[in-house]
Amino acid sequence: MKSMTTKRSIMIDSHKTSVSLEDAFWSGLKEIATTRKMTIAGLVSEIRAERQTGCNLSCAIRLRVLDYYSHQQTDGFVHGR
Repeated sequence: MKSMTTKRSIMIDSHKTSVSLEDAFWSGLKEIATTRKMTIAGLVSEIRAERQTGCNLSCAIRLRVLDYYSHQQTDGFVHGR
């Protein structure tokens, strides 16, 4: 059975790291980076620096993407979009 995750290598602060995420999370991460006019590596570096203890990088990225879309839904509802 094919894995639902895709592993990609990213350079973060001069270190190469691999991150495994589902395609939907890669797409969300790319959208967030584009909206903020930054690279995916830059956004992942930010997420890595801000993540909570006990949360691996893939988990932290998923939480950031979910938070981003949750706020879009809430903001859209509140403003009547």
